[in-house]
Amino acid sequence: MFQALSRIGRRRALLGSATAFLVFGLLLWWLLPLGEESPGGTITFSTGTPTGVYEKYGTLLQGALAKDMPRLDVRLVNSDGSQENVRRVATGKADFSIAAADAVETYLLHDKPGADRLRGCSRLYDDYVHLVVPRSSSVRTVADLRGKKVAVGPSGSGVRLIADHVLRAAGIDPARGIKPLADGIATMPGLLEQHKIDAFFWSGGLPTSAVLELSKSFDIRLVPIGGDLIKKLHGQGGASRYYRAAVMPADAYPRAQRGSAVQTVAVANFLITREDADAKLTEELTRTVIASRDHIGAVVHAAQLVDLRTAIYTDPLPLHEGARRYYRSIKP
Repeated sequence: MFQALSRIGRRRALLGSATAFLVFGLLLWWLLPLGEESPGGTITFSTGTPTGVYEKYGTLLQGALAKDMPRLDVRLVNSDGSQENVRRVATGKADFSIAAADAVETYLLHDKPGADRLRGCSRLYDDYVHLVVPRSSSVRTVADLRGKKVAVGPSGSGVRLIADHVLRAAGIDPARGIKPLADGIATMPGLLEQHKIDAFFWSGGLPTSAVLELSKSFDIRLVPIGGDLIKKLHGQGGASRYYRAAVMPADAYPRAQRGSAVQTVAVANFLITREDADAKLTEELTRTVIASRDHIGAVVHAAQLVDLRTAIYTDPLPLHEGARRYYRSIKP
């Protein structure tokens, strides 16, 4: 009798141990997935000018990637903007970056080094062209800038590219028709406030914090860019076909706009990489970009416009195979 009970007890103990081991194994699998590891290694991400939207977006994306891919080291590098970002990625000096469609197209049209290796991961958000002047300024149109001292951005920036196009559309030679300064958004507001320049161009997401902060300390206006200028821009051909008519909503810069929307020009931004970027890494990075939209958008408001329905449209760049895999994986 005692021996029988002892055997039953041992059997129950063994069963209990097996059950406990199974539960422990499932718990371990849940906490520490035994499947494919997330991508690791080091990548370089080229952002933009200090205080600009590209830099802020890159910093927040770096934080999101640290959670989603803890084995990945993301190194951020400042740049002058879109044109430099495209060049860095194409020539292997950066692995990923953000760039505007017109800068990408310009690089492709000139068949610069590595142009054929460029690939898109996602359409992100639109940049809006800002032409900022003191409220008391006599400048009411782009044509009124003739002879004025105007900050147009560094030579490698997207703002320089689009400012040159807009000035030409208004009949102004960007090199001789104005007194151009190569300052970026980090110094433009201070120069305007100190009356060292008459105006500045900026191309960025809405709102750009540097412009918003300037509007709180200095009385500024946003000069409309629209009407015939849009037609003339499109008439230039080439990269200008990526510019579209847009409206800055009245609440983008409340103190500067005083309840009025402003006509302007917009251009799409893309997350870009190269053809040889690891497919799994690119797939997961694209996934994080889409998944972190709301988190990043709480700080960089333009990021709220990242839309899964339009993310795949990265013309003039073909989608990277890794990004394509991601979009296919989420199709219903």
